[in-house]
Formats: sequence, structure tokens, C-alpha cells
Amino acid sequence: MRHWGPRSLWVPLGVFMTIGFGLQLWGGPFQKRFSMLQLRPSWTPLLGTAVESCLPRQRLVFLKTHKSGSSSVLNLLHRYGDRHRLRFALPVRYQFGYPRLFQASRVKGYRPQDRSTRPPFHILCHHMRFNLKEVLQVMPSDSFFFSIVRDPAALARSAFSYYKSTSSAFRKAPSLAAFLSNPRAFYRPGAKGDHYARNLLWFDFGLPFPPETKIKRENSHLPKDLNPLQRHVLPSGAGPGAKILDPSDIFQPVSTVADGHSQPASLTSFDVGSSSFIQWGLAWLDSIFDLVMVAEYFDESLVLLADALCWGLDDVVGFMHNAQAGGGQGLGAASNNTRTAEDQQLTARARAWNNLDWALYIHFNRSLWARIEQFGHRRLQRAVAELRARRAALAKHCLVGGEALDPKYITNHRLRPFQFGSTKVLGYVIQSGLSPQDQEECERLATPELQYKDLLDARQFPPPVPLPLKTTRLLSR
Repeated sequence: MRHWGPRSLWVPLGVFMTIGFGLQLWGGPFQKRFSMLQLRPSWTPLLGTAVESCLPRQRLVFLKTHKSGSSSVLNLLHRYGDRHRLRFALPVRYQFGYPRLFQASRVKGYRPQDRSTRPPFHILCHHMRFNLKEVLQVMPSDSFFFSIVRDPAALARSAFSYYKSTSSAFRKAPSLAAFLSNPRAFYRPGAKGDHYARNLLWFDFGLPFPPETKIKRENSHLPKDLNPLQRHVLPSGAGPGAKILDPSDIFQPVSTVADGHSQPASLTSFDVGSSSFIQWGLAWLDSIFDLVMVAEYFDESLVLLADALCWGLDDVVGFMHNAQAGGGQGLGAASNNTRTAEDQQLTARARAWNNLDWALYIHFNRSLWARIEQFGHRRLQRAVAELRARRAALAKHCLVGGEALDPKYITNHRLRPFQFGSTKVLGYVIQSGLSPQDQEECERLATPELQYKDLLDARQFPPPVPLPLKTTRLLSR
């Protein structure tokens, strides 16, 4: 059962009121239903396990976090909904009033007075800042809630180049290294776009922020041993040995110098029992989200998503979207053995500065691997291998060069991704000579999020057909 609200977490009401989550919860206890891990019958030959039949889940809420691989997830949701003719809760433009909290009134075609007569929405998946009360005005409470997180070190690198012109903090800093060495010289809470510069995941999840405090100068230097802050964060496919993130890492006394004082990286440095504050926030998210994917284990996360939704493997096979040229694996995805000392320092500083996101990441990395333990490692490895083989076959069949290309090579405006930030965003060119059916499917796989949203919008809200001239004249009399 799904329990949403204070009763599900067994937290005293005073704590609940103190940290302000009452702004997002409403009305009595909501009920959480923990998903049974099942597979569709079509998976049985692949995984060699007899499973009970299940019905595909088609009421979905995806919190699309920024710079975390979420555009790739959005594409598979677009394709699935498009193929099954599901109704999307769409923004009027491309986001739901972000960075403001989500409001149901921003959903195109939403009319609260018509909820009993109008067809319900199936999928809510575009950029928003999560607001549970308003989401439940649009989506049924038994929807499948999921999201994705990324190591804050890798996220910081991507966000710095992408939001350089948007965030005042990033705009003033000559480089990410300069920003992280003294973030207080550039960052001002509440300044335009500066939510991109610190704890962006925590912000996207709609969580309140604890009050900041200053700590003593003697704790203002990074520790000589940076290993505790970087261990066990390896790229997808690294294997089960990389799965564990030590929760004590969150509490390392790491800090960055700022205006003669230190910005705390240790959760214990906050007032009002901030460790409890953060743990309560994480428990609150656990009570809402059925699955939180991890970008560093993207393929493993896709298999678990298909399993939880009772979808086929082909439903989650797709290409990466919104990838930046020269992005590589990012700060948080490289092996410890291949990082330079400077990379390690940047990683530690990024995680320290984004300490709430680091707590989020550790928590959901742990929950993902607990789910993998239940799913079975060998079973997962076989499914991941099959998913990657299918992706490679699709890329070879569909794409010129079999991979993402520089946008200068993409002449089809329907496939050219929106260019933003200081780094080029890669896209795809479709092979010529495909059958009409293959052409359509390959284009779906390659269509960027903005263009796909426009296609869905046009299908759901077709323009009115103009009346014939004679009929128009009769009506005008």
C-alpha cells in the first residue's frame, strides 16, 4: 500500500512542521504500493525464469531532473505513449513554470471542473519542480512515480557548461575549478539562475532547504585523503563491486573556503539536527517514488524500470539524448585509477558543495542496488547485455555513423537538438533507403525532446479544421 504523508514515516508532528514538508502534503494519509518485481512473459526465454503474467503500467509520473540523463528517459516515454496513443499531461510550452513549483493549472487542457468527464492523463514527464499536492490534481494516486539522479560531481561539470549563461554564479566564474575552489565568491542564494549552481537535484525534487551555518576556519581545507569522497562511483557496467557508497562519506568534515569562512560539507554542521532533516527528506521521497534510477548505472536502471512497469525490453531500448560534445563520462563516472589528482580534488569539492545532492545520490544508489539484489545479478547481467545488443543493432540500422553526431551534420530540423550553453549538443542523422516503417521508428528514436513534445501536442490538440467558405457565410448571417 502507498502511504503518503506523516503517518507513513512515523515522524513526530513537530518535526514534520519544523522542516516544512507540510507545504507539499495534504489531506490524510496516502497509500504507497511497493511494486512487485515481475517480468512480462516475453522476457522468460531471455532470462530463463518462469514468471507470473502482469499488466503493463501506463499511469506514469516521471520527475525529469536536470543534467542527469533524463532526456533519454523522456524519449522512451514519448515513444511508448505515442505508440499506445496515451494522453500526456503537457506544458503549454516546454516546462511547467520551472523553477517555480509545479502547478496543475500549467497543464495544457487541464480543467478541474471537467475531471469526471474528460479522459484522464496517462503520463506526466516534462521538466518541473516537484509538488506532490498539485501533481495529484492531474494524475491518479496509483500512478507509478519515478525519477533519476546523477553523481553531483558529474552533474556539476555538465551543468556548468550548459547553464553558464543562465546562472549568475557560473557566469562570473572563469572555470568550474575556480568556482568550486571558492564558490561563495560567485554564488548568492536566490540570485537569478543560481539554483543550477548548488544542490540542483534536491531543488528539482521540491525539497525545502535547511538553514546554512558557518563553521570554524580550522576545518576549511580539503582532507589530504580524498578517497572517502570518490570511492565506489564507477560507470554503468562496472559490476557489483562498485555498488556500495559508504554513508559515512556524507559526514566527512570537508569544506570549501568562502569569504574567510568555510562552507560546510558535513551534514552535522547544520543547525536543528540537519542529519535528521535530510534523512526525513529522503524517507519522504521513498514514500512517494516507486523507483529512482541512477545515471551511472543507466542500463541497469532501464532493466529495473521495464521490470517494474511490466514492459518489454524493446520498450526501454533507445539512444542517448541531449548529450554534450566532449562530455565523456563526467567527473563522477571515471575510475579512481584514471583520475588525476586535480580531477579527484574537483570531484571532492563538487560533492562537498552539493552535499544535499550527494546525500540523495548515496541514498538512491543504495536503494537501486538493494533492488538489484532482489532482482538477481546474473539475471540483470543477461538483460543488460541483451538491451545493449539491441541498442547497438538499432544504431547500426538507423543512424549514419552508428552514433551521435555534431549538430553541423544534422540538416533535418526535426532531428536537430536545441543548442544551448557553451558546448554543442549532439544529435542523430537517419540512414537513407529505409523502409517507411523503419524510417518512422528510427525517427522516433532520434527525435529530440522539444520536437517530440510538439508532435504529441499537435496530436492531442489538433488545430480546428476551417469551415468551408459557404458554411462560413451562412453562419455569419
